[in-house]
Amino acid sequence: MKKFLKFLKPYRTYIFVSLGLVFLQALSELYLPDLMSDIVNYGIVNGDIGYILRKGELMILIALGGTFAAVVSSYLSAQSSMGFGKMLREEIFTKVENFSLYEFNKFGTASLITRTTNDVNQLQIAVLMGLRMVARAPLMAVGSIVMTVSKDTRLSLIVFVSVFVVLSLVYIFYKTATPIFRAIQKKIDRVNLILRENLTGIRVIRAFNKIDYEKRRFDVANRDLTETSMKVNRLVSGLMPLIMLISNLTFIALIWFGGIRIDRGQMQVGDLMAIIQYVMQIMFSIVMLSMIFVMLPRASASALRIQEVLDEPFKIKDPEKVEEIKDVKGVIEFKNVTFRYPGAEEPVLYDVSFKAEPGKVTAIIGSTGAGKSTILNLILRFYDINEGSILVDGVDIRNLKQENLRSIIGYVPQKALLFSGTVAENIRFGSKNVTDEDIKRAADIAQATEFVSSMMNGFNSEVSQGGVNLSGGQKQRLAIARAVAKKARIYLFDDCFSALDFKTDLKVRTALKKEIKDATVIIVAQRAATIMNADQIIVLHEGKVVGIGTHNELMKYCDVYKDIVSSQISEEELA
Repeated sequence: MKKFLKFLKPYRTYIFVSLGLVFLQALSELYLPDLMSDIVNYGIVNGDIGYILRKGELMILIALGGTFAAVVSSYLSAQSSMGFGKMLREEIFTKVENFSLYEFNKFGTASLITRTTNDVNQLQIAVLMGLRMVARAPLMAVGSIVMTVSKDTRLSLIVFVSVFVVLSLVYIFYKTATPIFRAIQKKIDRVNLILRENLTGIRVIRAFNKIDYEKRRFDVANRDLTETSMKVNRLVSGLMPLIMLISNLTFIALIWFGGIRIDRGQMQVGDLMAIIQYVMQIMFSIVMLSMIFVMLPRASASALRIQEVLDEPFKIKDPEKVEEIKDVKGVIEFKNVTFRYPGAEEPVLYDVSFKAEPGKVTAIIGSTGAGKSTILNLILRFYDINEGSILVDGVDIRNLKQENLRSIIGYVPQKALLFSGTVAENIRFGSKNVTDEDIKRAADIAQATEFVSSMMNGFNSEVSQGGVNLSGGQKQRLAIARAVAKKARIYLFDDCFSALDFKTDLKVRTALKKEIKDATVIIVAQRAATIMNADQIIVLHEGKVVGIGTHNELMKYCDVYKDIVSSQISEEELA
């Protein structure tokens, strides 16, 4: 928890003032039973109405002052804890935004969402309770014990025994509950994971009639979380009645032995009443502390999970000595590149070498799993290679800043991803310098203008989250427009024409060829017809380059390419 104190620094003035007000509130609450004791001992016993009124007025003023301190302190504590949560979420979000795919795969999306929301919320509540209760409860407990001893030393021995027993129970609960709370957070991750998979994959689930299966899977995870939560709730539900039982037994003992001492003339009635109130405050303080101890294990588990994210080192980071490309041409060269995914036994790419030049279209084709999309991921430096080098204009991409590298690349992913907002905002997403004219031109090139114009508000029409209000082909065309509007020096198209019909595919590629004729273009494709006219075709098979050349050249000597083409295009069409 100490590592999170930096997030409270901007609110230290609020915190100090809040703690000061908590101290004043505690003093006022400790003073009230003493005043009541005086009223009984000297006012009521002697029948002094004036004394009772004077002390009563003082009690009202002190109670009002304590209430004011409590209200302001609660406000400042809330401001501090909410601000703490806001800054912590920003810190986690910033960290995660800079994660490579290595770190994303390690934590998982569902877990990162839980850590950013649920876990931060647990810490936020812990801070709020800490400022309000952790500061107040010890003051009240210690102050009440001191006042009890000052009223009657012998009777206070009962209080010490009760406090020792209650604190022992709280400690046992803390030690028992901590591992259970850690398990709960992991099981929340599991529930979130299944829920997220169901929400994003609802079409597949319905198409394969797996609704009942997914319900059972969710029920298992949900029941597991419920049972674990019930286990810790049973501990909590058992702790509170025990504390109340000990409190009531303490009151009985105080009244019993206090009555004997009053009967013997060893103490006054007002003092016994004050002691009973102080004991109530002591027990209430311990209950507050026990509530803290209920929250602390969960907050501790959440803090560890958040710290894991914040302490995770970046697998891919910018070099200490950064190189720059002054006049970007966009020449990409792979030199003996070998790459394996984390945890994989065999490389997905082995000794890959090729060169892609500006003004030329380089196409990559191969069977499923050959490593085509992996090549684009490596150019974008989503992963770092194991052997060899990838050069842009002769500079190893590991010596470039990631931001600078990606700023010269226009990327269209295999699965078109759009964000909630307008059509124009999605096209402008690639660069902040995109004008309205650039948006319209990019949409024309991507053959998106026709369907965008038919929408109610044209380019200002809203795109739902994930683009669910658009068809697959429409989403791909907007993704292409987003890349084109960026006016990059390098374009990477990852099988992004698959959802287009052949006529639209041809139109898009023809328009693209004119618009980005001076840029380096790399196209990953499954359809041979899409890349037959490429200047250079790279054929991958089981992670190795088995052929490089034009369509006609590869048809002469590359058996793998011939098999791919013949499986898709008839001899008559080829002729």
